[in-house]
Amino acid sequence: MQQGILLTTGDARTTVDLATEAEAAGWDGVFTWDAIAIGSADVLDPWALLAAMAVRTERVRLGAMVFAPARRRPWKLLKEAVTIDHLSNGRLVVPVGLGTLDDAGFGNVGEAPEARARARRLDETLAILDGLQGEEPFAFDGEHYAFGPMALRPLPVQRPRIPVWVVGAWPHERSMRRAARWDGLVVQGPGEDGAPSGNPAALAEITAWVRAERAAAGLDGPYDIVASGATSPDEDPAGAAATLRVAREAGATWWIEADWSAVDPDALRARVAAGPVRH
Repeated sequence: MQQGILLTTGDARTTVDLATEAEAAGWDGVFTWDAIAIGSADVLDPWALLAAMAVRTERVRLGAMVFAPARRRPWKLLKEAVTIDHLSNGRLVVPVGLGTLDDAGFGNVGEAPEARARARRLDETLAILDGLQGEEPFAFDGEHYAFGPMALRPLPVQRPRIPVWVVGAWPHERSMRRAARWDGLVVQGPGEDGAPSGNPAALAEITAWVRAERAAAGLDGPYDIVASGATSPDEDPAGAAATLRVAREAGATWWIEADWSAVDPDALRARVAAGPVRH
């Protein structure tokens, strides 16, 4: 199981520095986050940060937890993604979800806040991202987007496309089926924090469900199960190791170390330097 870390705090230069420190500390992935305006928090543009991370690192996977495509033009989103893909020599992954309504970048600026509308836009966006990464010109005629044949160049380094991880809200079948169609599932469980990492039975059930769904659909390519949570290996090494072991044995292929309450850059730097949990 690979381990990534979410960089939740710090100014732009600090965040990019932390990405290079995370690579040196042995992390497999480094992730920022995507929002426009949440309360009084400082919110940086994820694509600009990822571009800087891409040229400052050499090995780690890069992405954001998670992008909200419902508020972006799909062709512009793809241009940004392909650019990062080239800058990183094929290390980008694109986790996506509906986006949080805490973000004023939805209803406050006229974007449709309803979950159903955001879900339909997400489905159309994913279809467009897939189609525009092909060799031939692609056209689309949907409810929210429509355009004639066009080809976007260059193609991404990663073929047949840049991997897409999709948030799946267990046990909602529509959400889970969407996630099963792409390249990975970002697990969102029924618990208070949305993370089933403390419930191995739930995570194992989710993993089994999505694998069966993919098998029934004839999808047999590589697929990631992405679990997340916060550990404290310095304070509780045995507990941290047990948490990661539970996630791995339940079927997770990625663990994202994500402490959304971490607002102190020094504390985050210490967690980065501690490196992945040995399990």
